Amino acid sequence: MPRIKVKRTSTVTDMTAMCDVAALLLTFFILTATARQPEPLAVSTPSSTYEFKVPAENNATLTIGQGKVFFEVAGVNVRKRTLELMAEQYNMTFTPEELKAFMGIGSFGVPLQSLKQLIAMKAGDRMKPGVQPGIPADSTDNQLSAWVLNARKATKEINQQDMRISIKGDSKEEYPVVKKVIDILQDQKVNKFLLVTNAEAKKK
Repeated sequence: MPRIKVKRTSTVTDMTAMCDVAALLLTFFILTATARQPEPLAVSTPSSTYEFKVPAENNATLTIGQGKVFFEVAGVNVRKRTLELMAEQYNMTFTPEELKAFMGIGSFGVPLQSLKQLIAMKAGDRMKPGVQPGIPADSTDNQLSAWVLNARKATKEINQQDMRISIKGDSKEEYPVVKKVIDILQDQKVNKFLLVTNAEAKKK
């Protein structure tokens, strides 16, 4: 008895719903993503196999390279409060517009007296080589120590947590500059800090 052949019909899949979902997901990720701030001081960090990510909150990063030190504190509200405390300590005044603009600046490296000019610059101009000479860390004008201390106070005041400190140093940076930064931290009884490195592939 011959087999009955079933007539084959082509199937059509409507992809409209899938395209809508993909578009919604893409829009969501774009709107919720945080843009990475450009770094005014590019450093080549040493490699390591240690897998501990730098905290995104309650953290300050000290970038060391070319004999300069740059500073960045996480959290826009902590950043704003830190500048307010620095202004009180150095008898300076920053307008609400300047405070708001400073909240959007990541890593920076200028003396406090030049910070107003840095804030007034366009973002692209701030990144140009030679614009930021680094934060003073000498014994006669140790502004770096003041920035770290006031950032710690601001973090404790706003987040009720102790601030972690990460050191991001260039692999070719000379030891005296790094030692100066560590001495500043130890003067404030900060003996634990993170060293930022590049991820290195594990040996099999």
